[in-house]
Amino acid sequence: MDEELNSKSVEIRLAAIRELGESVKAGVKPTDEVNNHVHTIYSFSPYSPCMAAVRAAQAGLQTVGIMDHDSVSGCEEMLEACKAVNIASTTGCEIRVNMDGTSVEGRKINNPDEPNVSYIALHGIPRNQFDAVKTFLKPIHKARIVRDRKETDKLNTVLSAFGAPQLDFDADVAAISEEAAGGSITERHILYALSLKLINAYGKGSALIDFVEKQMKISIPAKLKEVLLDENNPHYAYDLLGVFKSALVPDFFILSGKEECINVRDAVKFANDIGAIPAYAYLGDVDESPTGDKKAEKFEDAFLDELIPELKEIGFKAVTYMPPRNTKEQLLRIQKLCQKNELMEISGVDINSSRQSFNCPILLEPEFRHLTDAAWALIAHEKLAAEVPNLGMFHPENPKKFQTLEERIAFYSDIGKRMNHSEPERVVELVK
Repeated sequence: MDEELNSKSVEIRLAAIRELGESVKAGVKPTDEVNNHVHTIYSFSPYSPCMAAVRAAQAGLQTVGIMDHDSVSGCEEMLEACKAVNIASTTGCEIRVNMDGTSVEGRKINNPDEPNVSYIALHGIPRNQFDAVKTFLKPIHKARIVRDRKETDKLNTVLSAFGAPQLDFDADVAAISEEAAGGSITERHILYALSLKLINAYGKGSALIDFVEKQMKISIPAKLKEVLLDENNPHYAYDLLGVFKSALVPDFFILSGKEECINVRDAVKFANDIGAIPAYAYLGDVDESPTGDKKAEKFEDAFLDELIPELKEIGFKAVTYMPPRNTKEQLLRIQKLCQKNELMEISGVDINSSRQSFNCPILLEPEFRHLTDAAWALIAHEKLAAEVPNLGMFHPENPKKFQTLEERIAFYSDIGKRMNHSEPERVVELVK
């Protein structure tokens, strides 16, 4: 059934998940954990939206959210998939914006690769706004593909010096993406294509490791070397990608232009206009990464007290963060700043590899239980805004606009938990 769930055909995928239905949850112990940040094949991931919905259900999650780079092309499928397995769903997309004209212009903010460029998320996009978002993303998508091609050419120059196989952008990179169906292409696609190319050329195991270390001059950590020696490792290409991500990206990365990374105010205005929830993605300084996936580096923590009020002024309605990626001290600080500035807190764990777990046990700790309520509120907001726009949480004519943010989240969270997630369009009945 996994083959059908990850078929190239959306129709086959949806037929497969509808056949499975709630049977995917048989014997699964439900958890209060939530995840609003799952990537799919429409950006970079081993999972179609249908497969992501199944994996979330099998992990015991009651909610799951799609969050692809520069794309909402998987959102309709995710909504239908979640209806089939009867778990709650939320849709969004992740984009990068330039910070020109803000108090933090020119600084390194939450993007390891580019100063003055920030990651933001459009959370809770109402279902009837997907076409508007696709139109909005079209020039961004086009500019990114142009840069992807140039990066592949630049990487080929590097590979040539190593005597490594060359990549053909269309045959090797675009072919493993959903670009033709409105998906994006990222640096991960380029490196995954390289991983597949080298596996094909040298096989798995010692010969490949020797080429990477001796010819490409890339040192492989002992733990990674151990899993790359295992030819039966089901995550092999993803593990090899991990080796290349830190070693090669600086050699071929090209800075984004302003057609690809539009101004933050324009992006936030668009999100607010369509009833989505624009959220700044907090990264935080890294001294010793709790997850071991980031090098020591400084980001926005030094000017966080200045940044958060600026985000509020720009029009952001939320801050999104990934609890496993930060220290508890960092998380409690961002929480206090969000509460002070009445910004919603949204959590998620960035899923883009077959090795990652959909679970996030930290959300069960007392300091983070409110993030579960926020996820349910996000879900209710999204469904209500699609049916009656002024019932969106932050709509200027929302009947609850005089309540505090905490009171609104409690109201919407209650609706989210009481919804029938196989018939989300009936959510308005709960308001009446």
